[in-house]
Formats: sequence, C-alpha cells, structure tokens
Amino acid sequence: QVQLVESGGGLVQAGGSLRLSCAVSRRTASSYILGWFRQGPGKEREFVAAITWTGGITSYADSVKGRFTISRDNAKSTLYLQMNSLKPEDTAVYYCGARQPPRGVYDYWGQGTQVTVSS
Repeated sequence: QVQLVESGGGLVQAGGSLRLSCAVSRRTASSYILGWFRQGPGKEREFVAAITWTGGITSYADSVKGRFTISRDNAKSTLYLQMNSLKPEDTAVYYCGARQPPRGVYDYWGQGTQVTVSS
C-alpha cells in the first residue's frame, strides 16, 4: 500500500507560479512510477506529468511542456510539480498517483489539491 498526500495548491494570478508537493508514505515505492494528474470543472481527469522514482525519467502532457517541471526527492520521499506561467485553463484539482510497472494503471491516489488560476 502506498499513501499519497498532496499539498501546495491555492489561488494564483495568470502568469504566476505554484509548487505542488506529494508526500509518499512508503520508501519501497522506489520501484514505482509517480505521476500528476488534474481534473478541471466538468472535465475528465487528465495526465499532466510522470517520473520514475529511481531513474528520474520524466514525461509531460503537451499542454504543460516547457511550463511545468516534475521532480522527486528520494530522501524526503516527496514528489513535486513546479508550475510556471500558469493559465486560467490550468485551473483544476491536481492529484498525485502511483503505479508499479508492468501495470499501466495507477493504483494509488492522493486526495487532491485545488489550483485556481485567475485571469
């Protein structure tokens, strides 16, 4: 079982920045892939970014490339999402998730943190 707890959401003006954090409860999550997803008002949950816990290999949705950076601190068991140049369309509840390869499905989720970008 992997427990995930997000923090760092809030209200920010367009063009601003926020950093989200996700505390990962289990150190053996080293074999996992950790990801950030978001769900905007009236929308489906969508992929934002992912990172391998050990090798730090990253992937991003096209909509956030060049603006968002995913990273992790293994010693602190914490996942981060640095969000720059925020746009109103980035408004959503942001979730961190974990999956263990070879499973392609994220089995573990945090409770979510609200990010609101005002225009």
